[in-house]
Amino acid sequence: MNRPALSTVTELLKPITWFPPMWAFACGVVASGVPATDRWLVIGLGVLLAGPLVCATSQAVNDWFDRHVDAINEPNRPIPSGRMPGQWGLYIAVGWTLLSLVVASALGSWGFGAAVAGLLLAWAYSAPPIRLKENGWFGNAACGLCYEGLAWITGAAVMAGGATPDGRSLSLALLYSLGAHGIMTLNDFKAIEGDRLMGVESLPVQLGVDGAAHSACWTMALPQLGVIALLVIWGRPWHAFSVAGLLAAQAAMMRWFVGAPTKRALPYSGFGVPLFVAGMMVSAFALRSIVTEMT
Repeated sequence: MNRPALSTVTELLKPITWFPPMWAFACGVVASGVPATDRWLVIGLGVLLAGPLVCATSQAVNDWFDRHVDAINEPNRPIPSGRMPGQWGLYIAVGWTLLSLVVASALGSWGFGAAVAGLLLAWAYSAPPIRLKENGWFGNAACGLCYEGLAWITGAAVMAGGATPDGRSLSLALLYSLGAHGIMTLNDFKAIEGDRLMGVESLPVQLGVDGAAHSACWTMALPQLGVIALLVIWGRPWHAFSVAGLLAAQAAMMRWFVGAPTKRALPYSGFGVPLFVAGMMVSAFALRSIVTEMT
């Protein structure tokens, strides 16, 4: 039986996509207020689970069930190009799912439960009969929840020994999950042709290029305004000011992006999204300072 090269397996698992959930997990760790020196092993396992395992699993699952669409949009990907022969894409998706569950079992009930939820969303996003990605509203919501909110909450929970994070942390996790819905829309601009042919109703297909571009921008911006308001209410004006500055920089780039969304989605994602996630960490440090004051 032909086996794929290790470099092809790595390409299938897309390490570049691991950063968002790893970063969100780190934000949850910071927001918990628990000293990192007390829980290094938990942090290491959590980062491993969030990125190289659960997120990588989602990429393998997506590429397997999207192989026909990718043959139109991106024929050089491992599966449609033939570099990932036979059913190896499916074998890797299943194997990485099981490996993720084994590692998650070392993180207690919260860590294991979060991993199960993330993996269920990963399979539901791509695999029939559910295949959430066939509707951009549902699919992007699942990704945003898994990549940002679930990872943040898990980081905060495992640092607290399995206790449910407080309402402030949950609120920020939810807001940034909603904002990530817009980030997911940016990824859809590169696949419009194949999505139309294969009946995938991404937001650029449903709303048109201009409508989807404006939707992505507002969906990213409005939750951040909510974050700013909460930070002010919680007595953290300097943190709020920092997030507002990051949002202002994003707004300037958004105006540039909506002028030619199809051409500019990728560069906007490369420069605008880091500003979004920087605000996540600023917000996490705001919560950390509140927890420190309370203790």
